[in-house]
Amino acid sequence: MASEKMGGGLRTSYQRFPKVHIREMTDDYLKFELRDTDASIANALRRVMIAEVPTIAIDLVEIEINSSVLNDEFISHRLGLIPLTSDDAMSMRFSRDCDACDGDGQCEFCSVEFFLSVRCDSDQTLDVTTADLQSTNPRVCPVNVTIASAMSSDREGCESSEQKGILIVKLHRGQELRLRAIARKGIGKDHAKWSPAATVAFMYEPQIHINEELMETLTLEEKQAWVESSPTKVFVIDPNTQQVEVNDPEAYTYDDEVLKKAEAMGKPGLIEIFPKENSFIFTVESTGAIKASQMLLNAINVLKQKLDDIRCSHDDASDMNELTSHLGIQSI
Repeated sequence: MASEKMGGGLRTSYQRFPKVHIREMTDDYLKFELRDTDASIANALRRVMIAEVPTIAIDLVEIEINSSVLNDEFISHRLGLIPLTSDDAMSMRFSRDCDACDGDGQCEFCSVEFFLSVRCDSDQTLDVTTADLQSTNPRVCPVNVTIASAMSSDREGCESSEQKGILIVKLHRGQELRLRAIARKGIGKDHAKWSPAATVAFMYEPQIHINEELMETLTLEEKQAWVESSPTKVFVIDPNTQQVEVNDPEAYTYDDEVLKKAEAMGKPGLIEIFPKENSFIFTVESTGAIKASQMLLNAINVLKQKLDDIRCSHDDASDMNELTSHLGIQSI
């Protein structure tokens, strides 16, 4: 928080400059630190990642033949929950906003078509998986399915579990499934199938201070009992110095067990633990629709757009107030 002179008075500025530090990153997992901001921004970022980052998911299913044991609605529901690669979702249009089509699914701007046609002609049970879904767009296909297999109806060469994809239904001899599906852009706020996040969580970074003078008054057995009172391995005893040290502060879950143990031992104030109110540790897991790192970048862009909309609406309201004041119109 800073103050600067404006005309004859002071104007308080709450502008901050958050920083992000990546700790661990894979395609489906991201762990990072968010610093120099407050809980409102951290929670807004978490909620946007879960509910407002757009992805692509199957939204309409037209079943032509279904002689499997599962009814049409069950299969449609399973298809809708299949995560699809959604790298192009940010640039696609929402179907409700698209003026280039009538919603038939044959629009390159707002939808992607999928076809599935499988029949079992052997005595062995046939697994129908996402590898059998044929996409009309090579960049939009079920996760863990190669582009080549998504564009081809050939079942050969899909022997590994990863290439076989996600199970949709099982067919016995004589059973058949034939359908057409339309995938559209959406957000998790409308339906969970569009959420790119398996989980997004954050915690305050803990700050731990051990009172060394009080700690020295404990015997080795008492130190060991105190260290073991923590459900997680936050503290350790150095085998050489016999000193209690903080091993992993982020393992602390704010359970207060070590504080209660210290009080029970007659040593209140043995340790002080408090959260850093401007530092957060995020853990993000993706469904595979987009990379976890891209989910974070998209969430920041969505959040920036929402803040821009608020600013624009505020400016419009201010302009309207000035106009009504100038015209002498009294608002009701």
